[in-house]
Amino acid sequence: MKKLLALVLALVLVLAVFAGCTPKEQANTDNPTNTPSDTSEPDAAEPGDDAADTDADTSDANMVNGLRDANGDGKIVVAGIHKFGDSLWFVTESKAVEETLKAQGVDEYMFLDAKDDGNLYLQLIDTVIAQGVDAVITTPPDQTLSQSVVEKLSNAGIAVLASDDPLADDSGAFLAPWVGIDSFAIGEESARWLIDYMKENGLDQDEECGILLMTTETVTSAVPRTEGQEAAIAEGLPDFPQDRIFRADYKIDLNVAYTAANAIIVANPQITKWMVLATADEGTIGATRALEQAGLDEESCTVALGGYLAPNEFEKGTCCKSTAYFSASEVGTMAANTLIQMLKGEEVPMEAMVGCVMVTPENHKEMMPEYQ
Repeated sequence: MKKLLALVLALVLVLAVFAGCTPKEQANTDNPTNTPSDTSEPDAAEPGDDAADTDADTSDANMVNGLRDANGDGKIVVAGIHKFGDSLWFVTESKAVEETLKAQGVDEYMFLDAKDDGNLYLQLIDTVIAQGVDAVITTPPDQTLSQSVVEKLSNAGIAVLASDDPLADDSGAFLAPWVGIDSFAIGEESARWLIDYMKENGLDQDEECGILLMTTETVTSAVPRTEGQEAAIAEGLPDFPQDRIFRADYKIDLNVAYTAANAIIVANPQITKWMVLATADEGTIGATRALEQAGLDEESCTVALGGYLAPNEFEKGTCCKSTAYFSASEVGTMAANTLIQMLKGEEVPMEAMVGCVMVTPENHKEMMPEYQ
């Protein structure tokens, strides 16, 4: 009997030990909350964590729109560096650039004024490179700086687009894509309007009438404007005496234009009725002031080119009787859209141009709302 009880007790002890030796894997199956540490998911970043903030920063418009961020900081910055920052043309153009860029995902647009100073212009180029911008839209004050500027920006991996005046080498070949106006065609249109005016008023046969071309020989984008005017005159007034066609070269500045026009007017007293064509509004308005100073504005006619300064002349009733109008906003929008393509790594044409319409005092408010 004692042997039987000892055998039963031994069997019970064995079964108890065996029950306590359940494998760990089986225990985990029975208790799904006890997940092994090597298969656990990492804790999600809480709001305010550095990792979460970094993810938010890099998921901005450049990621969404596929824009190229040259610095990898998740922020797209574009600089606009222009030769006349206080000019209404560049102010209007840059406003359109900024609005278009920001609508397409660019974070910041900086508008910088080179003040028609080549040295300052180069300093601004160096400054934006140091700041790590992603792209530059620029109008150089001196086109001989083109090669240096394009090399600086290209070496820094910064996209560059020229507006209004191209970045070109000594032969005139573009070194970067350019957006501007169809200069030759616009020059032609401005001259055709003046030729019609002369014929309607009998001035094409008047020996006291002369034509003054306000030229800008130092700016490659301005030269075709004069060439277009000359072509229209040769076609529309083939018999007009060449000795009554004058040229005054100026840079696009009102005071310089006044001085250049005044010199021609004073030196040719035989001409009392001046028909003036220019490469820009500044040339036209400078000549208008010179004619007023000489007391010859009553029977003279000046034609602006651009339109940004013309409305004031129209309202005052000066001898500025028309303008070839092309929109600074349109150029700015086209420039911004082209730059967006470049930031996405897309191919863009080396030149893109806008045309013009002729505007007079009678319809300028309707036709040029951006300058009212």
